[in-house]
Amino acid sequence: MATALHLDARRDPSEIAVLHLQGRLVLEDGPESWARLQNVVKEHAGIAQIDLAGLETVDGAGATWLLAVRANAARAGQPFEFVGARPELERLLRLYRCPSEFGCLKDAPHETPILAQVGDTTLELARGLRRVLVYTGDLVWAMGRALRRPRSMNWSDVPGLMERAGADAVPIVLLINFLIGLIVALQAAQQLARFGAHVFLADLVGLSLTRELAPLMTAIILAGRSGAAYAAEIGTMAVSEEIDALRTLGLDPHRHLVIPRVIALGAVAPILALLGMTVGIVGGMLIGIGTLDLTPLTYWNELDRAVQTLDVLEGMSKSLVFAMITTFIACQRGLAARGGAAGVGSSTTSAVVATIFHLVAADAVLSTVFNALRG
Repeated sequence: MATALHLDARRDPSEIAVLHLQGRLVLEDGPESWARLQNVVKEHAGIAQIDLAGLETVDGAGATWLLAVRANAARAGQPFEFVGARPELERLLRLYRCPSEFGCLKDAPHETPILAQVGDTTLELARGLRRVLVYTGDLVWAMGRALRRPRSMNWSDVPGLMERAGADAVPIVLLINFLIGLIVALQAAQQLARFGAHVFLADLVGLSLTRELAPLMTAIILAGRSGAAYAAEIGTMAVSEEIDALRTLGLDPHRHLVIPRVIALGAVAPILALLGMTVGIVGGMLIGIGTLDLTPLTYWNELDRAVQTLDVLEGMSKSLVFAMITTFIACQRGLAARGGAAGVGSSTTSAVVATIFHLVAADAVLSTVFNALRG
């Protein structure tokens, strides 16, 4: 059996400093053999050759160590060469050898200075803003041309897009808004019962659903369904060069792909929000009947007094704005997708996250404006 690694550094009759290795150089002897090999090379800085003739056993780890020691010495300005290797060891060294001694060495990790990080982030934000402004300009230009030439629009896709964004989303929109109405009423019922204000449950549920919750929850559902679908579809077309093919055929991607989706989602979003308001109010009524002993007639009379037509129109107008935001961001991220399947996934994820953030921000702005208008 091969013995452990033995190192002997001496000068041969040719007056060349040679390090003779004997025994074995394998993974199981790892740290000890590696440390000894490094230390001897450092101590005998004038070594010009390492004689490998005495090595009986060398595995892949041993070959890697030998090449790493030579690379470190070359970097320190003290290169040497291997001699006497048997044919099988020579083949193993060739297998693990890098094109360049320095190419195998990984640079030491370094931290980017804080100011450089701030600068990189600022530049990336500026580039992102530029892309958004270019996309906005192209979309507005495409809309203007579509208004001048309506027949140039891709109207054939609109019914299918409306069905996918509207009819297919009805079950989940109704369920979510129904549960929202239940939850709001359930949380409010106990507090109202303390003051004997049972009937005002209709006011709370009706106003919160029509003005805020139903439009916002419906928009978030559409962002997760339709927004993600738009970003993925257009992103897949972008990475597979179908967008470039459309431009080659003289078709504007904004008129052919984006505007039909804007029309489809803008048409169905207010209707879905109205349905969400209705079922949410019904959910609140069930809690009122079950926990506060309200009658359906009492609930609906108070609801009719508290909720005005303008409140419903406010919610529907919000949903229209939310639909425009969803389509705008989803299509922009889809057109900007790069890098194959991973790029499509990244653009879809960023589209949904950015859309939800902008929906909440837009809701805050619109609520402030409508409250100011109501005085």
